[in-house]
Amino acid sequence: MDRYKTSPETHEVFNQPAPLEGYNAYTSDRILQHYVNAFGGGWGDEALTRYGHQVGNELQTAGFDANRFPPAFHSHDRFGHRIDLVEYHPAYHQLMKAAIEAHHHSLPWVDERAGDHVVRAGIEYLHTQADPGSGCPLTMTFASVPVISQQADIAKEWLPKITANDYDPRNIPFYEKPGLTIGMAMTEKQGGSDVRANTTYAYPLEATGPGKPYELIGHKWFCSAPMCDAFLVLANADKGLTCFLLPRWRPDGSKNAMIIQRLKDKMGNISNASSEVEYRGALAWMVGEEGRGISTILKMVALTRFDCMVGSSAIMRQAVAQAIHHTGGREAFGRNLHDQPLMQNVLADLALESEAALAISMRLAHSLDLHNEYEQALFRIGTALGKYWICKRTPQQTYEAMECIGGVAVVEDNILARLHRESPINAIWEGSGNIQCLDVSRVIRKHPTVIDAFINELEKAAGQIAQYDSELTQLKGELMSDLEDEHALRRLVEMMSLLWQAATLLKFSEPYTAETFVSSRLGGSYGHMYGTLPSHTNFLQIISRAMPKLED
Repeated sequence: MDRYKTSPETHEVFNQPAPLEGYNAYTSDRILQHYVNAFGGGWGDEALTRYGHQVGNELQTAGFDANRFPPAFHSHDRFGHRIDLVEYHPAYHQLMKAAIEAHHHSLPWVDERAGDHVVRAGIEYLHTQADPGSGCPLTMTFASVPVISQQADIAKEWLPKITANDYDPRNIPFYEKPGLTIGMAMTEKQGGSDVRANTTYAYPLEATGPGKPYELIGHKWFCSAPMCDAFLVLANADKGLTCFLLPRWRPDGSKNAMIIQRLKDKMGNISNASSEVEYRGALAWMVGEEGRGISTILKMVALTRFDCMVGSSAIMRQAVAQAIHHTGGREAFGRNLHDQPLMQNVLADLALESEAALAISMRLAHSLDLHNEYEQALFRIGTALGKYWICKRTPQQTYEAMECIGGVAVVEDNILARLHRESPINAIWEGSGNIQCLDVSRVIRKHPTVIDAFINELEKAAGQIAQYDSELTQLKGELMSDLEDEHALRRLVEMMSLLWQAATLLKFSEPYTAETFVSSRLGGSYGHMYGTLPSHTNFLQIISRAMPKLED
């Protein structure tokens, strides 16, 4: 046979699965549908199906483009005027517009129906799978509402536009827009999470007090999404650290004195612009009581931490969906990867971790919907536990999913590379791991009803599996003694988080899922390595439950 061919082709491409694209991210996800319905969000199925189609199609493409062409900062225009403008790729605006029209930023504030926080969490969960970066201004806008609501005069003017489903990216004053987005700037170079070390100072322009105008002088080390229309910031007034709303444009139509120094060159969260800013006499209005800034803004922090849980759970879901889809269409060493025991163990373990993360996230969304004292206490401790554990588990989970796919997963046109760079972000933002552990300790000491609610939640799952019951008894015995030893806080928080995930799965998931979680995660034998489930596990059943169910 002549080895020289006229065709330039040297081989046929085979044994390469088709990419997971052109699908519905909601209807293909049986586990998400299960928890949306389990926690009272079934009425949102139509909206979630509609948004799931966008996420699996045009928004997936937009997510790639928004990260391939990151934001660009322009300090001055061509005539030398200071403009402090961040320019985004059109794909970023496409993502923002779709999310805002789907009420990602506002659903519970404008609908007020049972299950609205669950449905809204479902929208966020889907959107994050298209692009986590654009979720930053969306979650800040969502979480700003309870804070601004504390200041009636400001709320009357701002909230109708903050909750509107109009996305307006134009660089114009807030009063000329039909819809507004809100950012947040708390941390400074010298303090980081320790905002009490802030040096930014607020000077009254006339009368002092809530709702009054001040000028801020200082800086912020992190100001995400600097093209938002206004920012909730912390600054020192005469009575201490205070919350302010700082607009990007002044009411007289002039540019506010918020100077962008540079955009952060981040490893992940590329589509989202994060900046360093200076306030050189920037106008801002006091929100809440003077000197009570931390307690005023905590309502926002609680919701953004909750969104970190949902967002990281979504990254886990996208990673495991990609891994299961890819391995289902690929052979190695003469067998389909799904038929190989070691791969089955890894995939089932990844699926288990993903479902456990979603389960407690949706359980907290349900707490937000119920509004009673018990649920508020559970939400208070649950956000600290969930943010600590889920966000810390995500980087290892995305990495393991990359290993399932192999070398192609590290190539930039595969979504796994982006997910892995994104995966540490939520663990660091809004208070890193040690901050969450200290918060757990603090809230238990100050509010004993919180730990009572948490233990009560765990006891609801007792009596089904002896191993779970034994671990729960051990936690009760160690709880207070470990609080006294700060060195032991991470171990305690891990134990609490795993028991809470186990309890939620025991109550709301399939028995085989809950039983496998308990046998693999509790009892001190868990080594934090994926692919170490017990040999008697029904691997294929767990994998099948998590496998993307694509339309025929």
